[in-house]
Amino acid sequence: MTLTQTSPGTTRDVLAGLIPVSIVTGFLGSGKTTLINQLLKRPEMNRVAVIVNELGEIGVDNDLVQVSSEQMMLLNNGCLCCVLRGDLQETLRDLFIKRRNGEIIDFDRVVIETTGLADPAPVMQTLLTDTLLLEQYRLDCVVTLVDAVNAPGQLTQFSEPVKQTALADRLVVAKSDLVTEKQLSDLTARLEELNPNAPVRVALHGDIELSFLVDVGLRRTHADLEEVERWLGAGEEGAHGHHGHRHDASVETFVLRFEKPMPWSAFTQCLDVLTALRGPDLLRVKGLVNVEGKAGPVVIQGVQHLFHPPLELAAWPGDDRGTRLVFITRAIPRETVANLFAAIGAITAQSAN
Repeated sequence: MTLTQTSPGTTRDVLAGLIPVSIVTGFLGSGKTTLINQLLKRPEMNRVAVIVNELGEIGVDNDLVQVSSEQMMLLNNGCLCCVLRGDLQETLRDLFIKRRNGEIIDFDRVVIETTGLADPAPVMQTLLTDTLLLEQYRLDCVVTLVDAVNAPGQLTQFSEPVKQTALADRLVVAKSDLVTEKQLSDLTARLEELNPNAPVRVALHGDIELSFLVDVGLRRTHADLEEVERWLGAGEEGAHGHHGHRHDASVETFVLRFEKPMPWSAFTQCLDVLTALRGPDLLRVKGLVNVEGKAGPVVIQGVQHLFHPPLELAAWPGDDRGTRLVFITRAIPRETVANLFAAIGAITAQSAN
């Protein structure tokens, strides 16, 4: 879906009541299953549906299993584990239908565990663009697990952990007890360089505060400043661009800001040009746009060439009404994107005159 195919606007709170979905990703052996198992033990997480590739991978203790089959496993605490069948759309739709018909628990959150070699981008694209799923679910958070012992080498040798890190909303470092403080500090610095917009936390044996991992995404169109900042995650440190190194040298993270309102047509033209020319390298884009004629900001978010339908918030959450766009790219410099916006903005202004 390109942004020119849609226009911002809403007559109701389209986010209210949607089921939040968290994606837990990370390279091989990074501790994804350990983290999920710890989360399932929390009383606040007793109505969660977990989607995995194989039930055996979740590693749940047998005494916690109430009912089990080849495709689904119900735990004593109310959580539901199910196998990804066919494609993700089919699995999520099937879960929702069974939930609506009372065939399974009335789950209030979904956690998707990817394989260690998986690219999380297609999963994100599904949640951001599938028309039917958009009526029932919303992408809440991408959590990437990082192995403190092996990550330094993996980030150098493999592309998968680099992209998993770059696309994250939250970064969780596991196995920190097996490295020195200096090694942990160096790894944290590298992660912050690769993705300065994702907060980093250390989790020992999967133990981490729940508030760090849930309710990260926008939950309502009447979002307050704290909610928006938590979702956007872009501090001033991201404004000037960051470069990775070694294997991740091509990853760039930066923030563009525009103080004046811009025509929706000009904004969408900029992003459409970017996606047409460099779609695969536009790893992630999210932000608030000050659109001419709109009372509130327009929320946009996309992964590579696919974008969520634009959503207008009811009002600006704070005094800052400038457009703020967070870009995570592969070898697309900040200057290239800024120059494109400037050029199209100038053409639009001339046409208006």
